[in-house]
Amino acid sequence: MIPMDYAANPLLSPWEPGGFALAVFALAACGLVAVILLLARFVNPYRPSPEKDRPYECGVIPSDARTVRYPAPFALVAMVFLVFDVETAFIYTWAVSFQNMSVTSFLYIATFIGVLLISLWYLCLKGGLQWGTPSRR
Repeated sequence: MIPMDYAANPLLSPWEPGGFALAVFALAACGLVAVILLLARFVNPYRPSPEKDRPYECGVIPSDARTVRYPAPFALVAMVFLVFDVETAFIYTWAVSFQNMSVTSFLYIATFIGVLLISLWYLCLKGGLQWGTPSRR
């Protein structure tokens, strides 16, 4: 196999950015997706049935009675956990490079922590961290 001389034809060079190489890549990707979808349709044709339309949960046949009910605050606590987990990642990276930082970076992180504390205060006022039946005022 003879190696291709890209200096003679820079249009196909992988080192020279251009619209032609992007177009070839996009067409190849779209063609591959089309082939996979057509092959999937050919191998497994669509045949609906009531058994296929029934939900499947770990081999358990679904019933009308729901046995486990998760309270709505579970999702709120999970979202709050994710927010403060991301906060920890930002503060940790800031603390690691603290020796190289200036006063401006300290003001940035103080503002960041302040906004998060205000959001935590707002969340507590709205009762987002209370688990159980909400109290009536």
